[in-house]
Amino acid sequence: MLEQVRVAQRLTSLDDIEEALWQELGHCVHERDHDWRRCVLASSGEQGADARLVVLREVDREARELMIYTDTRSPKVAQLQRDRRATLVCWSAALGWQLRLRGEVEVACDGLQVTSRWATIKHRPAAQDYLSPLAPGSEWVAGGKVDHPREHFGVMTLQVQSVDWLEVHALGHRRAMFDARGRRWLAP
Repeated sequence: MLEQVRVAQRLTSLDDIEEALWQELGHCVHERDHDWRRCVLASSGEQGADARLVVLREVDREARELMIYTDTRSPKVAQLQRDRRATLVCWSAALGWQLRLRGEVEVACDGLQVTSRWATIKHRPAAQDYLSPLAPGSEWVAGGKVDHPREHFGVMTLQVQSVDWLEVHALGHRRAMFDARGRRWLAP
C-alpha cells in the first residue's frame, strides 16, 4: 500500500508524527484504497452511543476540518444537531496507526457549501445515495407510495479539537495526544 512507502521508518518526534498523520489524512480522500478513507463516526443518540461507517471526502489541515457527505434525513444528522460532539476513529493496518479525532460537527443542509459540492457529484453514481425516496434506516414497505426523488445531500464538517494517536508496533506500542494543550506522549 502507498502508506507503507510514505512512512517507511518509525517516526520518533511528536512534530514528525503530527505532520505525518495530517499528511495521511490528506492522502486518504484521494486514494480509494487508503485505510483511513472509511472510518467510524461515533455520536450520542437517544439510546446511547451510536457509531457508523462514513467516508472522508475532504481534509482542510490548516482549519483542522474533516468533511463527510451525508443524507440529511439520516439519524446521525438529528443526533449531531442535538449534540455536536463526535469522535472519528481511523485505523490503518499498513501503518499500524489508530486515530481518534474528537471535535464538534457542523451539519450543513443548504447553502453554498452544500450546493457547490452537490454540483460536483450529482452526475456520478454516488449521487444515488442522496436521491433515495426513503430516508436511511426507514422501513421498506413493498408496494408502498414512494415520493419522487429529490436531493437530500448534506455536508458534515468535523472541527478537530484533539487527535489521540496510537501506534501498534512489534517493538512496542506508542501513544500521543495532539490538542489545545500541545503535543505529549501518553501511556499506550
